[in-house]
Amino acid sequence: MKHTSQKLIRRKYFRKEMMPHMFCSGCGIGSIMSYTARAIDNLGLDMKDVVLVSGIGCSSRIPSYFIAHAVHTTHGRALAFSTGIKLSNPRLKVIVFSGDGDAISIGGNHFLHAIRRNLDVTLIVANNFSYGMTGGQLAPTTPRDSKTTTSPYGAIEKPIDIARTAMVLGAPYVARWTTAHPFQAISAIEKGLQKSGFSLIELLSPGPTCYGKNNKMADPIELIKWYRERCEIFKGGDNMTISEHLDEDRDKLYIGEFMDRERESFIDSYMHMKEGLP
Repeated sequence: MKHTSQKLIRRKYFRKEMMPHMFCSGCGIGSIMSYTARAIDNLGLDMKDVVLVSGIGCSSRIPSYFIAHAVHTTHGRALAFSTGIKLSNPRLKVIVFSGDGDAISIGGNHFLHAIRRNLDVTLIVANNFSYGMTGGQLAPTTPRDSKTTTSPYGAIEKPIDIARTAMVLGAPYVARWTTAHPFQAISAIEKGLQKSGFSLIELLSPGPTCYGKNNKMADPIELIKWYRERCEIFKGGDNMTISEHLDEDRDKLYIGEFMDRERESFIDSYMHMKEGLP
């Protein structure tokens, strides 16, 4: 891993006129921005060949801070726009930033079919267990018994597991870390960018202003401690073992690299089809 200074990373990849950023104190999205820039730098990617795409939400503001081609799309539709971008110019590296609500609730249909097609993009999901931008409402990922502005007595619904869903649908690369695991997160983003086909990097991101406040963890340090208590690094195993360990009913929330395999990408399939046309 390269050791470019943070100052050089900032100067090389981020728009000076956009700083300071808009994210709340203690939010993990700033870290996700930094990890992505460092992964891009470690791989030596040319930013002229990188397109950043997002939908709506706090994390969806990330592309506007980068000195790069960026598309800020409608709510939940980032993967749909990414499909068009990738088909129009397959050589581009497409990175999608999304929140858990944007990607899995409103964008759930596009999430399913982008993985089914094995679209050659890297999706980075900032999961803070709530709709952070609009006031901290219940999200599909909100853990049971957690309080939100729309579940003041505690969530009663079973949350969806983003990583597990991606694995079941056949994503070639799936990893989940917290923003308190910088080296692992950077490495996962690097692997995702090099993978042919769909890659998902889910990053559990502190949201102290909404989720944290509603659950007596308004201090970001309290949220980090909560992650340490709840999270356990998955050590590997076959699919059945993975399925058992990722059971949402368990007390532990498993993090780690869950899937790394090869599968023909949508772009490769498309090119093979074109070659066979008369």
